Amino acid sequence: MISLNITRQQLLVLLSILTLTGCSSSPMQSEPEQAPNVTKPSARDMSQNKTGGGAPKAGNNGGYYKDDGPGENTPNIDAIPNAIPKAEVPLARANKPYKALGQSYTPMTEYKPYKASGTASWYGRRYHGQKTASGEVYDMYAMTAAHTILPLTSYATVTNPANGKSVIVRINDRGPFLHDRLIDLSYAAAYKLGLVAKGSGFVEVEAIDTSASAMLKMPVTLQASTVLGATQVPAASENSAVNNTQQASLTPKPGIYLQAGAFKSRENADKLSQKITQQNLDLNVTMQTWYNAGTYRVWLGPFASKQDALTAAPTLKPITGNLPITVTQP
Repeated sequence: MISLNITRQQLLVLLSILTLTGCSSSPMQSEPEQAPNVTKPSARDMSQNKTGGGAPKAGNNGGYYKDDGPGENTPNIDAIPNAIPKAEVPLARANKPYKALGQSYTPMTEYKPYKASGTASWYGRRYHGQKTASGEVYDMYAMTAAHTILPLTSYATVTNPANGKSVIVRINDRGPFLHDRLIDLSYAAAYKLGLVAKGSGFVEVEAIDTSASAMLKMPVTLQASTVLGATQVPAASENSAVNNTQQASLTPKPGIYLQAGAFKSRENADKLSQKITQQNLDLNVTMQTWYNAGTYRVWLGPFASKQDALTAAPTLKPITGNLPITVTQP
């Protein structure tokens, strides 16, 4: 039998050596690179929980991020109106040059013509209620989006060429930073474009000029247009009533309309438009707000005939408080 005579001091030294040896087998992992001036978008895109290329994953309802999807109390998304462009001053603190995932970005600090095509992804309940790069709280049911360089905040038209659907979103967040992603949409915007089930899809993005001078020249035509009772927004064309920056300077096309209200305040016109949209009326016509002679007018139409317009008018009276008047647009 061998006798071991180890002093207390020698024992402590031996234990210290064993502890250091054990730690060396598990080196510390560095934190992922964080993008300055970027809050939640950087966390989204540097997350290790993506489903992979935006492909649907079982149980996540097609969300780009693992375990993402709609909330438990999902509202009627079809009734959610598009973002309404308005003149805003870009946020200086949110439009500084920054880096993310080793890539440098220089955001626009004012409106410049921008049009690009690429892949759109979306984010939902996983980030609902958290702050965006603009400092606003992310609402998955608002018509918003994240972009790498468009000004915060600004507006853009996003179109899905596969089905002709088009929406207007407010850019209030940064991302996505993966090289194969162009824009990250809110759940509501992706739903309206028909991208929720896929998790991602090809889109066209065009910035909207909301400078004070541009807004003064631009009638409000079609900025708040909503198709009431139709299965989808028609594809953009010279005659279609969709949200389109180039059509926004046009007056409504000829036909019979119902004027639901006329206001000196654009805010009041917008409130009435939203109130009508929330009723889910099955009229299969377009509601649009346009500006003429110092007045913001909320019109529904065009109807196939004057009789069709007169038949639909009583359905609007409980909402507007008055029977809408019939207007003929030459």
